[in-house]
Amino acid sequence: MAEELAGVTSLLYELGLLKRYKRTGWLVAGVQNPESIAEHSFRTAIIAAVLASMEGGSPERAAFLGLLHDTQETRVTDIPYIGKRYLKAAPNEAVTADQVRSIPQRVAEALTGGVREYEAKESLEAACARDADKLECLLQALEYRDQGNKNMQGWIDSSLAALSTATAKELADQALRTGTLDWLAKALQDGQSQAP
Repeated sequence: MAEELAGVTSLLYELGLLKRYKRTGWLVAGVQNPESIAEHSFRTAIIAAVLASMEGGSPERAAFLGLLHDTQETRVTDIPYIGKRYLKAAPNEAVTADQVRSIPQRVAEALTGGVREYEAKESLEAACARDADKLECLLQALEYRDQGNKNMQGWIDSSLAALSTATAKELADQALRTGTLDWLAKALQDGQSQAP
């Protein structure tokens, strides 16, 4: 049991790297302090849960797949899109299998099963998690653009083109029409109208 706990602890430390590793595509676009992989994965998981709920799937499963979708980047890093033309990383399933080699089988199966489901692109939850990844990228590009970063259109266009579910497409259209801080103005207005 002590050996298994040591393996789980090591994996948890390894996954902590995602909080420090930056998303390299944003660096290429000129963003000075881009989001971390963990920050991206957090909002991806929330979006996946929302999409799955709206599409009639399991929000919990979709969120789990969204959390796992980039965990392999602790070992292969976040290769920018242009780099993928020249570099071939190991399949995500193989990286995950190596990452979970020293942990309890039941936990390893949960993680590898989630990655396998995400990569297979066959379940509704996988489709929602994959769309969530692209929708999160779209939202982040719009936020960076609002902050003065000018090189965002390519990320916006590629994110829009990759969406597959009707709900993700509708949310993307709405995001393009909604200011990134409109929620704040509404919250402040709602707060004033409810004040005694």
